[in-house]
Amino acid sequence: MEDVVYLDNAATTAVDPRVAEAMLECLGAHGDYANPSATSHAPGRRARARVEQARAEVAGVVGARPEQIVWTSGATEADNLALLGAARYHRPRGRHVVTSRTEHPAVLDACRQLEREGFEVTYLKPAEDGLVEAPQVEAALRPDTILVSLMHVNNEIGVVQDVGAVGRLCRDRAVLFHVDAAQGAGKLPLDVERDCIDLLALTAHKLHGPKGVGALCVRREPRLGLVPLLHGGGQERGLRSGTLATHQVVGMGAAFRIAAASMAEESARIAGLRDRLWEGLRRLPGTLLNGHPMRRAPGILSISFDDVDGESLLYELRGFAVSSGSACATTNAEPSYVLRALGRSDRLAQGSLRLSLGRYSTVGDVDAAVAAVGAAIARLRAVAPPRSPA
Repeated sequence: MEDVVYLDNAATTAVDPRVAEAMLECLGAHGDYANPSATSHAPGRRARARVEQARAEVAGVVGARPEQIVWTSGATEADNLALLGAARYHRPRGRHVVTSRTEHPAVLDACRQLEREGFEVTYLKPAEDGLVEAPQVEAALRPDTILVSLMHVNNEIGVVQDVGAVGRLCRDRAVLFHVDAAQGAGKLPLDVERDCIDLLALTAHKLHGPKGVGALCVRREPRLGLVPLLHGGGQERGLRSGTLATHQVVGMGAAFRIAAASMAEESARIAGLRDRLWEGLRRLPGTLLNGHPMRRAPGILSISFDDVDGESLLYELRGFAVSSGSACATTNAEPSYVLRALGRSDRLAQGSLRLSLGRYSTVGDVDAAVAAVGAAIARLRAVAPPRSPA
């Protein structure tokens, strides 16, 4: 990569060399490249063994059994399979779904599709700190509620929801509980059994694995029904047809295995870098932290700057890979819907910055960012015309 300091790990992460090495073993004429469904010959059986090893590696990180893991193309597909598949299957029991206004677009757009199909969706408004607590979810439940969807770690502001409390509530009320854990799995402790999670969406590329592969962890006991999105060869127990990309699946398994081995140490180091970054930036006048100050993921820091235009700030910081919010919404010029749900004004939402750290972030990166952001804001405020209060 050219001379750019990379601080956008919430958008994607660099593939760990150990992951790349494992993937290469499944490519080329001498690798385990065969179709893992072709178990009538030795190459196919070797590929199948690699896939099943990866399944166990991913399952182990979230307290699941290997047979609960269904491979997908990423968390977006996993979210869609969970919400659309579960709602359509359980439609005879009810047509009410509960989620929050700050979910990932993969969840929000799937919910809008359900609304077009005759379902009713309640969108919970989080508190000003970004949290949605179990009592708020409980108040939204109805006799016809069949599904609750709440993300583990918000991809834009990094707040961590108490999914265990919500999961136990849903289990007591016989309501299915789906969690998007794309940003949290492998970075924070998560256990589908302990937390009563029925459907858990996962991805590899937020955890120094490859893009294009993810998984849906599906409760098996008692078995819950899902209507598949794809139809074809019946792979993944009929829930996700299509020839598996062995090299990507193996890469995801390796990424999750490496993350599990270093989770405590790595999360503590990254959280230290995040705190150093915040301490350096909070001294700037008109700086506001977005999200709860304590219940937050190690690597995500979202800040709003008063009297600063977000697009101009990003231009000033062109030597840094940072974002003004979720990478999934960068083509939309509207202020962040997540920050607006927290009560931020359009002006503050537009003057926001998300800096996210990962395995390869350093103290030098953090200190350089603090200096660059401070200098950029000083320049922008010096040339900006006076503005009315936010």
